[in-house]
Amino acid sequence: QVQLVESGGGLVQAGGSLRLSCAASGSIFSINAMGWYRQAPGKQRELVASITNGGSTNYADSLKGRFTISRDNAKNTVYLQMNSLKAEDTAVYYCVILGRFPTWGQGTQVTVSS
Repeated sequence: QVQLVESGGGLVQAGGSLRLSCAASGSIFSINAMGWYRQAPGKQRELVASITNGGSTNYADSLKGRFTISRDNAKNTVYLQMNSLKAEDTAVYYCVILGRFPTWGQGTQVTVSS
């Protein structure tokens, strides 16, 4: 069984930056794609970005240019650098190992004050 532990969330002013981290541990044999989703109050969970173990990335169109996903395969860790944050970025951010049976982290709160 694989566990995901997210960190790096918090409160930031609009225009600021945050870097989220997600470390995978446990019965890790091979992890292909990992990603970040977010869920704002009253809204559905949505894809933020994903990255394969080869480094191919995919972003929500609305976030391109402000958010950057990266990963360290040796550390089984994925990162999300978020710049120029806006109030509408406020949400719980979830790390996920993508696949037929996704594994989700517990989520980390990001709050952007305007």
